[in-house]
Amino acid sequence: TWREDRALKTRLQHAKFKLPACVEDLDFQAGCGLKRAQVEQLATSQWVGYHQSVIITGPTGTGKTFLACALGQKACRDGHRVRYYVAAKLFRQLTAAHADGSFARLSGQLQKTGLLIVDDWGLEKLHEAQYRDFLEILDDRQGCGATLLTSQFPLKLWHDTIGNPTVADAILDRLIHNAHCIEL
Repeated sequence: TWREDRALKTRLQHAKFKLPACVEDLDFQAGCGLKRAQVEQLATSQWVGYHQSVIITGPTGTGKTFLACALGQKACRDGHRVRYYVAAKLFRQLTAAHADGSFARLSGQLQKTGLLIVDDWGLEKLHEAQYRDFLEILDDRQGCGATLLTSQFPLKLWHDTIGNPTVADAILDRLIHNAHCIEL
């Protein structure tokens, strides 16, 4: 119906995806390690409803962002609210929210989002406060929202990327215990 079309258009505009990607356009022949069965399972968006995580890792140019945007766009079509951020921009926005007193509002918005996509995780060395903010967001979302992260770094290197081993353990615990991992 026209109301459903309008709601979908609003969800897609709100998500602000980096790329106009959809799961129907994924290329399984490219040899990047994308498994059709795994993507078809994720394309149902049930993982979003179950508040699970998806972690996509691989080198530059393997299609991590495209896949993340495609899964996010499909989640929008399936009725979920989605927010897409490049990690550096998310952390800048969180820092600005602390400065202007709007952190609680932004944190609440992120908590209520059905799917939070954070693209290019780990590219920049962050301050302790930024990792703690991210941990707080993950804590708030646990059991009420799904998270999708893309990173050039394999999971085994994330402790080095985060720096603080205690915070790294906590972040990884919240992400990995219910995650679908895709290595491209």
